[in-house]
Amino acid sequence: MDNLVRGWEIVIGLEVHAQVLTKSKLFSSSPTNFGADPNSQVSFYDAAMPGMLPVLNEQAIDQAIKSGFGIKGTINRISRFDRKNYFYPDLPSGYQISQFYHPIVSNGKIEIDLKDGSKKLINIERIHLEQDAGKSIHDLSPEFSYIDLNRSGVPLMEIVSKPDMRSSYEAIQYVKKLRMILRYIGASDCNMEQGNLRVDANISIRKPGDKFGNRVEIKNINSLKFLGQALEYEIERQIIAIESGEKIIQETRLFDSNCGETRSMRSKEDAADYRYFPDPDLKPVILSQERIEQIKNNMPELPDEKKQRFIKEYSIPESDAIVLIEDKTTANYFEKAVKSSKFESIKSAKLIANWIIVELFAILNKDGKTIDEIDFPIEYIAELVDLIIDKTISGKIAKIVFSKMADTCEHPTKIVKDLGLVQIQDESVIKKVVEEIIAKHPDQVAQYKAGKDQLFGFFVGQSMKALQGKGNPEIVNKILMDILNQSL
Repeated sequence: MDNLVRGWEIVIGLEVHAQVLTKSKLFSSSPTNFGADPNSQVSFYDAAMPGMLPVLNEQAIDQAIKSGFGIKGTINRISRFDRKNYFYPDLPSGYQISQFYHPIVSNGKIEIDLKDGSKKLINIERIHLEQDAGKSIHDLSPEFSYIDLNRSGVPLMEIVSKPDMRSSYEAIQYVKKLRMILRYIGASDCNMEQGNLRVDANISIRKPGDKFGNRVEIKNINSLKFLGQALEYEIERQIIAIESGEKIIQETRLFDSNCGETRSMRSKEDAADYRYFPDPDLKPVILSQERIEQIKNNMPELPDEKKQRFIKEYSIPESDAIVLIEDKTTANYFEKAVKSSKFESIKSAKLIANWIIVELFAILNKDGKTIDEIDFPIEYIAELVDLIIDKTISGKIAKIVFSKMADTCEHPTKIVKDLGLVQIQDESVIKKVVEEIIAKHPDQVAQYKAGKDQLFGFFVGQSMKALQGKGNPEIVNKILMDILNQSL
């Protein structure tokens, strides 16, 4: 097996908590804005005041249904909320309302891309809705801990995978793909920096064919980088422990990003420890088939569907399509640019894809911008590519134009005209320059005719230099070939 680590098979399952994109909390009308002053978004219900009753947010239900379709899952017509009992200072009611026995979505799957270009299906056991807890803050005082209940009651989807992943790479690809789907359908912004997407990783090791080993859970990982580091550390820790004769105990651990290590937090609870029971204040959620079908019929194009369409419709390589669809904004930018080109889509799409992936991304990375923060219009990329296709400028000259366009937001055609960058197409002009270059380098001509074919590139370079980079490369190559091969 390719994923064996020193003879051990790695077994990983992930529980991803995604904040549902709604204006209010799961059971109250309190807002869910990020960065608000502590305890400024807390209703009597969020603070668990006596006599307060939950009122279910219907938008959260619809977002969960969309997410279920996004992972090709089964939407359950009947789901139910349960109370999960545990006692933390930032959980004022002493229980969390979640779905345990009857989740809203079950039996989904996601396809991920592996390093060798192959695909792998990761099965998803369930998506259930639940409310978030508040936040304990320990670094404001040496004597006290503070409680912020702004997140208390924020709607979450917990997306629970099967233990189908066999490496940290697969786990990262899975979270990337899941995040992409949720963003495409608008169910969550999945902003890990703001805590809107958090990962609990369950990991164990075994010899191939053996039963599953004791699993360790790593809680609340909030970046893909940390997910990879935490899993790699834990894989090595478990292998060393077992090979040294130790037994892996089922426990919950935290990842310390400062030292790159996991450390024990508490023994791992089982479902029985939480004493789940149906919430007496909430009726079962019963969905009509009409509501489910309406949401299904209004689903946007999903990433995998868009990727296949890009490959088929625009004849671009799969590797380019994967990059373009990773972010919905980038995918939309690409399509708008292609539609702005005056040439037929297949001809311009490949060039536009390349300019976005290579040149545009380079500028965005340098400036720390996103694609929707670009100053010049989308149509300028299409026009730049059109100038290359109709041979007004060469690809090399286009890089000069692009750089100027990015700096000044000037029209590409105007830049070409103002800087005198129009490509030289006149064969007589090019032939005259080529003949002068050949006349200046008789030794290299003799070596070329004696069989040193690589010198052809030398003559091309010298000719293009003399033409200030504006000579049509095809014409330069043709004329050089004709003259150099005359007496061969």
